[in-house]
Amino acid sequence: MDWHLECSDCGTNYPPDGLPTVCPACNRPLLVRYPIRTHQMTDRAEVRRRHGMWRYRTFLPLQLDEEPITLGEGDTPLLAVPRLASALNLGDLWVKDEAANPTSAFKARGLSAAITRAVRGGATAFTLPTAGNAGVAASAYAARAGLPVRVFAPRTTPRTILSQIVAFGGDLVLLDGHIGDCGKASRAWAAESGAFDLSTLREPYRIEGKKTLGLEIAMQMGWQLPAAIIYPTGGGTGLIGMWKAFVELKAAGWLTDEMPRMFSVQSTGCAPIVRAWEAGAETAEPWADPWTIASGLRVPGPLGDKLMLRILRETGGGAVAVPDETMAELATFATRQEGIDFSPEGGASVAAALELKRQGLLPEEGRIVIFNTGAGWLYRTPEDLLGPA
Repeated sequence: MDWHLECSDCGTNYPPDGLPTVCPACNRPLLVRYPIRTHQMTDRAEVRRRHGMWRYRTFLPLQLDEEPITLGEGDTPLLAVPRLASALNLGDLWVKDEAANPTSAFKARGLSAAITRAVRGGATAFTLPTAGNAGVAASAYAARAGLPVRVFAPRTTPRTILSQIVAFGGDLVLLDGHIGDCGKASRAWAAESGAFDLSTLREPYRIEGKKTLGLEIAMQMGWQLPAAIIYPTGGGTGLIGMWKAFVELKAAGWLTDEMPRMFSVQSTGCAPIVRAWEAGAETAEPWADPWTIASGLRVPGPLGDKLMLRILRETGGGAVAVPDETMAELATFATRQEGIDFSPEGGASVAAALELKRQGLLPEEGRIVIFNTGAGWLYRTPEDLLGPA
């Protein structure tokens, strides 16, 4: 393999062979580091003639003779939302709509990369905890690989999402509590059964899949970068991945712009990163009794806390928390304004844009990109909109 792994905290290097997890020295996430590669400008033009997230394979952990485990993930739309922006006075606002992925959420990117590498490394079964969408994606990509996966989910996960996990063949185990409790159960099952644990940031390759969010935004904007990115943050792999993508694109000479200001948005019912940010802390304390309708944001103790906070500082960004009522109202409003099916997490991005503007933290000029990380229909039943039959 022409890459190695580096601890995101202590900087220790490790080989990528087998099934790597976290840094043995400090228990922090590992990052994939590549040697100096030749990224010609002709290669930049060539990526437009391919399709899906694996069009960027020269920036991804894939051997020359290797084909990824894929369902066609990536190439999601980056959409101007002028009516929404005008109604809320938000300037040049755009939405990266990840609901267009297989399994209807951004998790498809990370699980495609993680399962591709794990299969190559010798995995024969998988396990992971989920707040919802990761379990759906893991079940789909494990099925694509022909391997079993056990999914531990909170009992309060939206029923539509749980039904999708089962539909793809995931061995679903429901638990009382939150994703942290499910993580403990997943790690215990991994130790007992030998299944490989795909938990967020406990293996290094989900970040590489999420990195394609940043690669894709850069290409869709004509190899320029937005002024700011607002990202709904649970485990944080997307935030970390985009930062990593922009660093690598600049090193390749494909970008010359300054880094976007990167902002994390969480729910007031579960905001460990926001609390740490406001306190000026380097790490985040776990959030007691987390609750939010945006199940993807219900992550009380993210493993990547230190790295996320560093990225927010380095890019001149920040972190805000929004109430569930506001994110729900704005998800409904944005969906009807623009015809994009906003999830609660997407509504949180809209709410964060309003709050950041109120605080004077958004750049006055330039494009603002917010994220709809998954489809709203996964969180709804017909009765939610129409009432009982």
